[in-house]
Amino acid sequence: MLLLQYGYTTAVLQNLLGYLALDGLRRALLIKVLQELLETWSSSSAVKHSPLEQQQYISKAILICLSHLKEPEIESCRQELLTSMMEGVKCHLDSSLPQIRRLGMIVAESISSKINTDGPILTFQYEEDDEARELKSLLVQAAPLGVLPGLPDNDRNENADAALPPVLESNRKSTTATTHVMPDEESDAELDSDDDLIPYDMSEDKELKKTKAPVYIRDCIEVLTGSEDLDKWEEAVKALESLVRKNPVAAREVSVELAKILLHLEEKTCLEGFAELRQKAQVAVLTTDPIPVAQYLTSQFYSLNYSLRQRMDILDVLVLAARELSCPKGHGKTKHSGAQNPCIQFLPESGSSKDWRRIVDERIKSKTRRFAKGQSQVEQPSGPNEFNSLAGHFFFPLIQNFDRPLSTFDLLGEDHFVLGRLVHTLAVLMYLAVNTMAVTAMGKALLEFVWALRFHTDSYVRQGLLSCVSSILLSVPAERLLQDVTEELLETRSWLEDVVEKDPDGDCRRLALQNLLLMENLKKKLETAPS
Repeated sequence: MLLLQYGYTTAVLQNLLGYLALDGLRRALLIKVLQELLETWSSSSAVKHSPLEQQQYISKAILICLSHLKEPEIESCRQELLTSMMEGVKCHLDSSLPQIRRLGMIVAESISSKINTDGPILTFQYEEDDEARELKSLLVQAAPLGVLPGLPDNDRNENADAALPPVLESNRKSTTATTHVMPDEESDAELDSDDDLIPYDMSEDKELKKTKAPVYIRDCIEVLTGSEDLDKWEEAVKALESLVRKNPVAAREVSVELAKILLHLEEKTCLEGFAELRQKAQVAVLTTDPIPVAQYLTSQFYSLNYSLRQRMDILDVLVLAARELSCPKGHGKTKHSGAQNPCIQFLPESGSSKDWRRIVDERIKSKTRRFAKGQSQVEQPSGPNEFNSLAGHFFFPLIQNFDRPLSTFDLLGEDHFVLGRLVHTLAVLMYLAVNTMAVTAMGKALLEFVWALRFHTDSYVRQGLLSCVSSILLSVPAERLLQDVTEELLETRSWLEDVVEKDPDGDCRRLALQNLLLMENLKKKLETAPS
């Protein structure tokens, strides 16, 4: 029941395991249950193929079992607990899902605190939310209540005082004695305090800059590559994005060099927001000179001697730049509603008598009293889609070499987390390529890519593949889908039905169901369309 069923509440688990821990004859069963739970928790196959809800359930059961163990029992199975902890935390940290990784961290910390009472214990950095606090609370049994039932209030207080240990009793007396001395100490503290001094208002004070920000892009390059002055380095990092956007002609001359510098740039000081500043500068360089910079970044994604962090930075920059290029930019001044600030207007002296109707209408509008008014429609900015001619340069180089392992980089092997990020990136690029010339070719290539990886064991990768299918159905025209990839769509439909019925991950089942609904809507749309 503990391994297969996971619909029970935490209270049921606490009652069941607490019942096993009450009697000395049943405590052997408690240890056996803990061993089986740890065997499942440390299995890489179970971590990959079990739903998140079941893994949360098993983790809670392990923590409750640990809370009931006594010191001799922990000592007898210390080595087994250590082995299971090391194997389990590795399996959980290898997962691409942050919830699974955090579960492994919390359980490993709990086991480490139990088996290493005197020495150092494992500590991880993760977000402390209600779920994490609930899991940690399971490791501590509820303290017995201090009120004794069946006694009057006075007897309860007397018994509670009598039950105090000698140390607590002495502490209580010392605290009572110190309460009589506090008034003299407080009076001395009031005489010596500086609370009557009013502090200066320094809220608007600004730190004086010792160095000036660079004015030219080449100055930034010189500082970022060779300067040892850390103040200049910080100012260059802060100013680079604005300089690139203000001087696009100068930025295009050194765009690839700038992209290379920013890709390899490491933090030298504790500059606040360094990663965000570097990313914004990279996006600015890529949007200013898209084709050569995109060719450089996509070629470096599959190159040697890059860390996984740098490869994921490349994917993030490509997505942000594609999103910026695909959004229309307003040209000229935006039109504001005329009813915002009504004011008195005078008739022109001569030469503009044809505008009299507009002036009269605006006067009437300013004098009219309205009790209810809908939201004023502001004209949306419009312009050409700059991503139209660039989608192929962003998309196709990323999809070419995913199945070619390198000596330090294997997407189909242990680097499946980067593969998941790559798949999600391709889904976003496909979605942003709607109404572009290359959208049909991109859709066909992406559908083949999805079909090759549809049985991947990592749920994060499968979620990305299902997102790719959604992007294809939303971006590629329905007529082109039925003409060019009819057989592929039928095979994809049968695969989606299997995912809805059999996939252990809830998000994958939800995405597959959404894709099936999209296919049904496309089918109805084509049936109702005039021939």
